[in-house]
Amino acid sequence: MKLLHIDSSILGDASASRQLTSEVVATLQAADADLDLTYRDLGKDVTVHLSGATFAAKGTPAEKRNLAQKLEVELNEAILNEFLAADVIVIGAPMYNFTIPTQLKAWIDQICVAGVTFRYTEKGPEGLAKGKRVIIVSTTGGKHAGTPTGIAHEEYLKLVFGFIGITDIEVVRADGLNYGPEAKEAGFAAARSRIGNLTSAVAYA
Repeated sequence: MKLLHIDSSILGDASASRQLTSEVVATLQAADADLDLTYRDLGKDVTVHLSGATFAAKGTPAEKRNLAQKLEVELNEAILNEFLAADVIVIGAPMYNFTIPTQLKAWIDQICVAGVTFRYTEKGPEGLAKGKRVIIVSTTGGKHAGTPTGIAHEEYLKLVFGFIGITDIEVVRADGLNYGPEAKEAGFAAARSRIGNLTSAVAYA
């Protein structure tokens, strides 16, 4: 089984989401000794944000691309192929200003590709990335799940992955982390309890 581990926090070793995604991955590895792991750190790796230059690069024949275009297309293809190859995707998603980090949004823009991960039909849109499992590690300073302030965070991620055909979506949540030591400890405890119940199984659509 192939697992893609994505971190997006900009806080490095101080990141709560990074700590918890590592624990999720370790739990899945313990359940499957043959797990094939790919890691991408969006906080450190160069992640190209979608722009007019992106479309220009993709629309330019390979032999006519300049160096910048060549590198951008190669990165786009690497990100997409990593996602397509994965059976399980573990995503660290801290909340920044009521939404996900821009680095994570840029990654999403690279994997949401018409004709590859979704398509439009006479009956409406159809997701093409079926049979994958997504585990979202959600970390927030406050408590936003199920409220309007959480719509552009967890709910957005569920919407995006559902749109491209993924129905097996789980959330490992540590919230209230800035409400004081006791609340932080409780947030981590809740997340770790959820992690302890994870298995390596993939629920295929």
